[in-house]
Amino acid sequence: MTQNTEFTSVSYYTIDEKNENQRIDNFLISKLKNIPKSHIYKIIRNHEVRVNKKRVDNTYKLNLDDIVRVPPINNIYIKSEEIITAKLKTELEILYEDEAILAINKPAGMAVHGGSGVSFGIIEYLRQNTNYKFLELVHRLDKETSGVLLLAKKRSALVGIHEQIRNGKCTKKYHAVVSGNWQNPKQHLRFPLKKIVMNNGERKVFVDENEGQESHTIIYLSARGQIGGHICSFVEAELKTGRTHQIRVHLSHSGYPILGDEKYGNFALNKQLEKQLNSADKNKINDINFKYRMYLHAHLFGFIHPINGNYTEIQAKTPWDYERKDI
Repeated sequence: MTQNTEFTSVSYYTIDEKNENQRIDNFLISKLKNIPKSHIYKIIRNHEVRVNKKRVDNTYKLNLDDIVRVPPINNIYIKSEEIITAKLKTELEILYEDEAILAINKPAGMAVHGGSGVSFGIIEYLRQNTNYKFLELVHRLDKETSGVLLLAKKRSALVGIHEQIRNGKCTKKYHAVVSGNWQNPKQHLRFPLKKIVMNNGERKVFVDENEGQESHTIIYLSARGQIGGHICSFVEAELKTGRTHQIRVHLSHSGYPILGDEKYGNFALNKQLEKQLNSADKNKINDINFKYRMYLHAHLFGFIHPINGNYTEIQAKTPWDYERKDI
């Protein structure tokens, strides 16, 4: 089998007896070893992978002498450790630190930890580049989400805040930009959510009235405006429960998907806005923070400090600008 191993350009594979009858998804997973499975399934789903110049889905079984075309893969998937290290060395923003707690402003596009196809994340970077004797994530943020990320420097702090999270005692607020004109100044979303793990290891969450877990988000309308000329609404989401992808699924199910959400969003609109907003930076494939992103930002985390007992709020400035219109 011949191949072009430089993932940052188009790659071609000619199928021989060894890979005959293998599914296309399993074939690509075996060849693109440093690429997250989620990204491999994304390029198949978006019809960027072609076999004999034709579109295929992930169940296609390869035939002898098939020619598989794989699109360029951004270096952010090949050299995630080098890129995260380089960016955090110059851009790590510490929002708060004391003897028990460390809070940073997590950039969008960085995993908080390794796993699910990503070998290196923020916690691994901090453990390698600091002298903390103990450092654990208090909570997690999706890779695409930016904002307040809390870490514990003492086990007692970790246990104490985890107990508050379980009992709903922490305050967690996010800023988001959604497609369309959100109408109500304040609205409670109470859609029960069910999580499944797909064959590729990807987590997917959906509303399930029968088997879903109780989930509660409060949405506050902040402004209406435009991004890339598209009418959108700027909202604050307050989590009352902490389910996986809760804000993203609740907003999408309500008919107002978050801009840039590749899992639950408006895919055609995302592609249109990405092309429009990234046109000036089309050659910056090593940059994690593209202009177009998922517009979800954890801007506030409040908790009772496990050491001194004081209520503590940590905030991170929301990173996007927009053309504002009156509500």
